[in-house]
Amino acid sequence: MSKKIAILGSSGGNLYALGGKDPKGLLGETVQQIKAAGMEVGAVLFVAAEASMDFVKPTTKTHLWTWDGNDLGIVLSGTLDEVNAAAAAEDQKVAQLIANGEIDGIILASADPERINKESIEAAIKAKIPATGTGGTSMAKAQTKGLKVIAVSGTTGTTNRTRAVASLFALAKHWDMKYRPAIGNAGEIEQSGSVFSRISLRGILMASLPGFIAMALTLVISKIPGMPESVTSLFDTMIGALPIIVAAVAAKQVSGMNEVAIVSGVVAGVLSTDGGLIGGIIGGVAAGILVNVFLMKCLQWKFPGTTANIVAGGLSGLIAGLLVHFLIAPVALMAGNGIRTLIDMALQYNAVLCGAVAGLLIWPAIIGGVYHAAILPIVMLEMEKTGNSFLGAIDMCGLVMVSAGITLANTIYPRIKDEAAVAAPGFFINIAFGTFVEASYPFMFSNRLVFGGALLSACISGAVVGLFQVRGTAYVPSVVAPTLSNHPAGFLISMLVAGISAFLITLMANKIARVRDAKKDKEITLS
Repeated sequence: MSKKIAILGSSGGNLYALGGKDPKGLLGETVQQIKAAGMEVGAVLFVAAEASMDFVKPTTKTHLWTWDGNDLGIVLSGTLDEVNAAAAAEDQKVAQLIANGEIDGIILASADPERINKESIEAAIKAKIPATGTGGTSMAKAQTKGLKVIAVSGTTGTTNRTRAVASLFALAKHWDMKYRPAIGNAGEIEQSGSVFSRISLRGILMASLPGFIAMALTLVISKIPGMPESVTSLFDTMIGALPIIVAAVAAKQVSGMNEVAIVSGVVAGVLSTDGGLIGGIIGGVAAGILVNVFLMKCLQWKFPGTTANIVAGGLSGLIAGLLVHFLIAPVALMAGNGIRTLIDMALQYNAVLCGAVAGLLIWPAIIGGVYHAAILPIVMLEMEKTGNSFLGAIDMCGLVMVSAGITLANTIYPRIKDEAAVAAPGFFINIAFGTFVEASYPFMFSNRLVFGGALLSACISGAVVGLFQVRGTAYVPSVVAPTLSNHPAGFLISMLVAGISAFLITLMANKIARVRDAKKDKEITLS
């Protein structure tokens, strides 16, 4: 039978600032890790005040969280005194569960061994069940009473996830059970066999994209006439920040350890800036891997959670960053420069042909899943130096504006009237946000002429992009996109060519389809 765990405690004093003020997140993370360890939640008794326990008053608004057998929930909201009285009564029920052998272990979070949790802790002492948790003073009092504490930690420097992982690691080790931390959001059980399986270039870059757009916007601001030098230098500052952004994202995604990994990634990113975007990604990935390694090793060596957190967050980022700084940065920078040089050479050879080919292939690339794996990284490598990109312009024209043209045509003159309601939101999102090209998929996949029109429109607009040597970006409102380009007029023309071409071809395709459908209906009626 699986082990049943009771979670007891409060939102705490110091804990309040480190996750206690979000009881749902704190408890949800612990429940998630319990399930990931193959155990069950047997009981929850958690007093959550809306202020730090160091400064509460008898009238402070407080909530009592418990476990109904399936989920967490608030069973009482009132003053601190009212909730404490109810919690003491609930504690007797938990004590009875322990006495009946229905609880195998307890996790304490800033518990109160002398009052609120007195009965359950005394029952745990008699039953000699293992306990783990955080809260230096409260854990010391529980140990003094004779509680079988197998791991204890303070709260400083910890997070909801690392505290939960530390507690479940100790319990699993005590019972000789296998445990791999869950890395999903609270309420989800998401595990993997190895941190290496969580390395995703696509995931890192997509999550980092807002930073690149912010950089592009600083380029526009820096070009406004009359701006002081302190403003015009913002673009250079943002370029220097890009490796830090991707490193923080990479470390968080690879490790699955949230805040501690973000800190590690930032440290690694700061030391990886000489390697550019590629250096930042490598530094962040390495930091994410080391966070897991150091955290689990520290727990194996029975380091307190605070110490494990500090070692995992600081040391992993430092080692990964120094590795990139001294060994990898020159190679990473050379690789990034090499890719940009190849694009420039191709454009110098025949920019119109390059644009046409890129436009023609952009739809097959995104439909086939190649776009995010191959094209998006190149777009970001280009943007890293100039704030805009040749392939970014192809993206906006060949994908976004073509999709906008197709959805607009189906809004105005759909093949079937009901399709207008589906097309209109897609058109709005493409124009307003520069993304969601998938909105045109239903119309492209149901009509070969519309699909062919999308390819042709993207090809023509790509050629125009090449003709004007345009560099730009998608993922921004279409009315703003030209201002982020090196050639606003050329970019605007390229966008209009793409949108209008796709719009007209789709109108024609819908007209043909309507005539054909009407003819079929007439034949069926006559027969």
